[in-house]
Amino acid sequence: MKLPFRLVYHDGYDPHFGDHVFPSQKYRLIKNRMMLSGFAEEEDFRKPGPATREQLLEAHTPQWVKKLETDTLTYHDILKLEVPYSRKMVEAARLAAGGTLLAARWALHQGVGYNIGGGFHHAFPDHGEGFCAVNDVAVAARALQKEGVLKKVLIVDCDVHQGNGTASIFAGDRRVFTLSIHHFNNYPTEKPPSTVDIHLPDGVPDAEYLAHLAPAYETAVLGFRPEIVFFVAGTDPYFDDQLGGLSLTKEGMYLRDRLVFDVALRKHIPVVSVLAGGYAKKIDDTVDLHIQTARAATDSMTEWARRW
Repeated sequence: MKLPFRLVYHDGYDPHFGDHVFPSQKYRLIKNRMMLSGFAEEEDFRKPGPATREQLLEAHTPQWVKKLETDTLTYHDILKLEVPYSRKMVEAARLAAGGTLLAARWALHQGVGYNIGGGFHHAFPDHGEGFCAVNDVAVAARALQKEGVLKKVLIVDCDVHQGNGTASIFAGDRRVFTLSIHHFNNYPTEKPPSTVDIHLPDGVPDAEYLAHLAPAYETAVLGFRPEIVFFVAGTDPYFDDQLGGLSLTKEGMYLRDRLVFDVALRKHIPVVSVLAGGYAKKIDDTVDLHIQTARAATDSMTEWARRW
């Protein structure tokens, strides 16, 4: 069966970090497993180009963009990134931003767009943090707004870590609603306020997590009435994640994903899904969970997306 939406992927998403807690090889593994399992075929994938300088400047300062362009990051800049710095890393970040923008365009056309990358929500306007150099969701949202394609954007961030960079970029911007549900006693230490922050204590299981997320997200969709939803679908709330702190099962993660897609699609609001974090002790679990998000999107579209 042909997928009802496009998958965005580029081999350049992997900057080859090697033996690092961030499993950058997961992008390639996800695509390969999707193909081998029969979930997707080659024709379901679209290849993005890198975000342009002008697009980066919609979310980042000229000084930070210049540093990335000219390889002039300071030692302190690289320490805050916490990943090996290279030109390949910068190109991967720009490709991820281009990929999220392309996935958003497909979502507007088909109901869902799925970027097998992106979700770099710790990137601030003027610096990177926590494995994130370019805030791809912010770049994509601002690009679409500048083009006049849409005005109101909802970002629902379900990574286990608060989306501090996203919150900072959109602080005071009434056109963008940011909702972050995360483990409170976790990175980042300083958490700039999102429009709505749901701070969860240690070890929250499936039912409690969903009981917090559902009313907040549904209220945001109904009250704010966005024209698009960006879903930062981190898999690190999973109970066996190395950088986590919550206790969701694979079944609970599927219900989380269905909730995000169902609430939006039943209101005919397109959804862009990006990967964000995932650091399970077994990389196969991380790969499975990211693919499960795509399966949840397929299931939700089967039920709700008759418009597209």
